Amino acid sequence: MQPIVGRAWVYGDNVNTDVIFPGKYTYTVTERSEIARHALEDLDSTFAAGVQPGDVIVAGRNWGCGSSREQAATCLVYSGVGAVIAVSFSRIFFRNALNNGLPAIVCPPAVAAIRAGETVTVDLAGCTVHCASGVFTFPPLSEKVLEMIEAGGLVAYVKRRLGAVPGGATAGLA
Repeated sequence: MQPIVGRAWVYGDNVNTDVIFPGKYTYTVTERSEIARHALEDLDSTFAAGVQPGDVIVAGRNWGCGSSREQAATCLVYSGVGAVIAVSFSRIFFRNALNNGLPAIVCPPAVAAIRAGETVTVDLAGCTVHCASGVFTFPPLSEKVLEMIEAGGLVAYVKRRLGAVPGGATAGLA
Protein backbone atom coordinates (compact mmCIF):
# COMPACT_ATOMS: atom_id res chain seq x y z
CA MET A 1 0.00 0.00 0.00
CA GLN A 2 1.45 3.33 -1.10
CA PRO A 3 1.81 6.11 1.49
CA ILE A 4 -0.64 9.01 1.26
CA VAL A 5 1.10 12.33 0.67
CA GLY A 6 -0.60 15.70 0.60
CA ARG A 7 -1.09 19.11 2.13
CA ALA A 8 -2.76 19.46 5.50
CA TRP A 9 -6.14 21.15 5.89
CA VAL A 10 -6.51 21.81 9.61
CA TYR A 11 -9.87 22.16 11.37
CA GLY A 12 -11.09 22.16 14.98
CA ASP A 13 -13.37 20.20 17.27
CA ASN A 14 -16.96 19.06 16.73
CA VAL A 15 -17.12 19.62 12.99
CA ASN A 16 -20.46 18.04 12.20
CA THR A 17 -21.73 16.28 9.09
CA ASP A 18 -23.88 19.26 8.12
CA VAL A 19 -20.74 21.40 7.95
CA ILE A 20 -18.79 18.73 6.07
CA PHE A 21 -21.61 18.32 3.53
CA PRO A 22 -24.55 20.72 3.87
CA GLY A 23 -27.85 18.92 4.40
CA LYS A 24 -29.63 21.15 1.89
CA TYR A 25 -27.88 19.19 -0.90
CA THR A 26 -28.49 15.69 0.47
CA TYR A 27 -31.35 14.80 -1.87
CA THR A 28 -30.70 17.18 -4.75
CA VAL A 29 -27.03 16.64 -5.61
CA THR A 30 -26.05 13.22 -6.97
CA GLU A 31 -23.11 13.67 -9.34
CA ARG A 32 -19.71 12.99 -7.75
CA SER A 33 -18.14 16.19 -9.04
CA GLU A 34 -21.04 18.28 -7.76
CA ILE A 35 -20.97 16.56 -4.38
CA ALA A 36 -17.23 17.34 -4.17
CA ARG A 37 -17.88 21.02 -4.98
CA HIS A 38 -19.92 21.38 -1.79
CA ALA A 39 -17.40 19.73 0.56
CA LEU A 40 -16.82 21.90 3.63
CA GLU A 41 -18.35 24.96 1.94
CA ASP A 42 -19.83 26.30 5.19
CA LEU A 43 -16.56 25.83 7.08
CA ASP A 44 -13.88 26.70 4.53
CA SER A 45 -14.89 28.38 1.29
CA THR A 46 -11.44 27.68 -0.21
CA PHE A 47 -11.48 23.92 0.34
CA ALA A 48 -13.40 22.58 -2.67
CA ALA A 49 -11.45 24.68 -5.17
CA GLY A 50 -8.07 24.16 -3.48
CA VAL A 51 -8.01 20.54 -2.38
CA GLN A 52 -5.73 18.26 -4.37
CA PRO A 53 -5.61 14.45 -4.61
CA GLY A 54 -3.91 13.02 -1.54
CA ASP A 55 -4.46 16.05 0.68
CA VAL A 56 -5.09 15.25 4.33
CA ILE A 57 -7.66 16.69 6.70
CA VAL A 58 -6.38 17.17 10.24
CA ALA A 59 -9.14 17.61 12.79
CA GLY A 60 -9.81 17.95 16.47
CA ARG A 61 -12.22 15.97 18.61
CA ASN A 62 -15.45 14.37 17.44
CA TRP A 63 -14.95 14.94 13.68
CA GLY A 64 -18.15 14.06 11.82
CA CYS A 65 -20.59 14.31 14.71
CA GLY A 66 -24.26 14.90 13.93
CA SER A 67 -26.44 13.02 11.49
CA SER A 68 -25.44 9.81 9.79
CA ARG A 69 -25.17 11.51 6.40
CA GLU A 70 -22.96 9.30 4.23
CA GLN A 71 -22.19 12.26 1.95
CA ALA A 72 -19.98 13.68 4.71
CA ALA A 73 -17.53 10.90 3.90
CA THR A 74 -18.19 10.59 0.17
CA CYS A 75 -17.74 14.31 -0.53
CA LEU A 76 -14.23 14.05 0.91
CA VAL A 77 -13.47 10.93 -1.13
CA TYR A 78 -14.80 12.57 -4.30
CA SER A 79 -12.67 15.65 -3.49
CA GLY A 80 -9.54 13.49 -3.49
CA VAL A 81 -8.84 13.63 0.24
CA GLY A 82 -6.35 10.87 1.04
CA ALA A 83 -7.05 10.54 4.77
CA VAL A 84 -8.51 12.24 7.81
CA ILE A 85 -6.36 12.38 10.94
CA ALA A 86 -8.24 13.42 14.07
CA VAL A 87 -8.13 13.44 17.84
CA SER A 88 -11.37 11.43 17.67
CA PHE A 89 -14.24 10.66 15.30
CA SER A 90 -17.94 10.22 15.76
CA ARG A 91 -18.71 6.52 15.51
CA ILE A 92 -20.97 6.87 12.48
CA PHE A 93 -18.58 9.08 10.48
CA PHE A 94 -15.70 6.70 11.24
CA ARG A 95 -17.68 3.76 9.87
CA ASN A 96 -18.91 5.72 6.82
CA ALA A 97 -15.34 6.80 6.07
CA LEU A 98 -14.02 3.25 6.10
CA ASN A 99 -17.04 1.98 4.14
CA ASN A 100 -16.08 4.47 1.43
CA GLY A 101 -12.34 3.73 1.48
CA LEU A 102 -11.34 6.90 3.33
CA PRO A 103 -8.70 6.23 6.00
CA ALA A 104 -9.77 7.66 9.37
CA ILE A 105 -6.72 7.82 11.63
CA VAL A 106 -6.80 8.59 15.35
CA CYS A 107 -3.50 10.24 16.27
CA PRO A 108 -3.80 13.14 18.74
CA PRO A 109 -0.05 13.90 18.89
CA ALA A 110 0.10 14.34 15.10
CA VAL A 111 -2.98 16.58 15.18
CA ALA A 112 -1.28 18.82 17.74
CA ALA A 113 1.90 19.03 15.64
CA ILE A 114 0.63 19.50 12.08
CA ARG A 115 0.18 23.01 10.68
CA ALA A 116 -2.13 24.00 7.85
CA GLY A 117 -0.54 23.74 4.43
CA GLU A 118 2.43 21.61 5.38
CA THR A 119 3.10 18.31 3.64
CA VAL A 120 1.94 15.24 5.53
CA THR A 121 2.69 11.61 4.75
CA VAL A 122 0.46 8.86 6.13
CA ASP A 123 1.85 5.34 6.00
CA LEU A 124 -1.10 3.08 6.75
CA ALA A 125 0.95 -0.13 6.68
CA GLY A 126 3.66 1.35 8.91
CA CYS A 127 1.15 3.12 11.19
CA THR A 128 2.97 6.44 10.99
CA VAL A 129 2.23 10.07 10.23
CA HIS A 130 5.21 12.12 9.02
CA CYS A 131 5.13 15.91 9.22
CA ALA A 132 7.54 18.81 9.73
CA SER A 133 7.57 18.23 13.51
CA GLY A 134 8.45 14.56 13.32
CA VAL A 135 7.02 11.08 13.02
CA PHE A 136 3.98 9.98 15.01
CA THR A 137 2.58 6.49 15.38
CA PHE A 138 -1.05 5.43 15.49
CA PRO A 139 -2.70 2.11 16.41
CA PRO A 140 -2.57 -0.38 13.55
CA LEU A 141 -5.62 -0.84 11.37
CA SER A 142 -6.72 -4.43 10.99
CA GLU A 143 -5.73 -6.38 7.90
CA LYS A 144 -9.38 -6.43 6.75
CA VAL A 145 -9.72 -2.65 7.17
CA LEU A 146 -6.52 -2.10 5.18
CA GLU A 147 -7.85 -4.41 2.45
CA MET A 148 -11.15 -2.51 2.45
CA ILE A 149 -9.37 0.86 2.12
CA GLU A 150 -7.11 -0.47 -0.62
CA ALA A 151 -10.14 -1.81 -2.51
CA GLY A 152 -11.80 1.62 -2.38
CA GLY A 153 -14.43 0.83 0.24
CA LEU A 154 -16.69 -1.90 1.55
CA VAL A 155 -18.71 -2.53 -1.63
CA ALA A 156 -15.57 -2.83 -3.77
CA TYR A 157 -13.96 -5.05 -1.12
CA VAL A 158 -16.97 -7.40 -1.03
CA LYS A 159 -17.12 -7.55 -4.83
CA ARG A 160 -13.41 -8.37 -4.92
CA ARG A 161 -13.84 -11.09 -2.29
CA LEU A 162 -16.88 -12.59 -4.02
CA GLY A 163 -15.04 -12.58 -7.31
CA ALA A 164 -12.36 -14.70 -5.67
CA VAL A 165 -14.93 -17.39 -4.79
CA PRO A 166 -14.93 -20.18 -7.41
CA GLY A 167 -18.25 -20.00 -9.25
CA GLY A 168 -19.05 -16.53 -7.85
CA ALA A 169 -21.38 -15.54 -5.03
CA THR A 170 -24.08 -18.05 -5.90
CA ALA A 171 -21.87 -21.13 -6.18
CA GLY A 172 -23.46 -24.08 -4.44
CA LEU A 173 -26.86 -22.39 -4.10
CA ALA A 174 -28.50 -24.11 -7.10
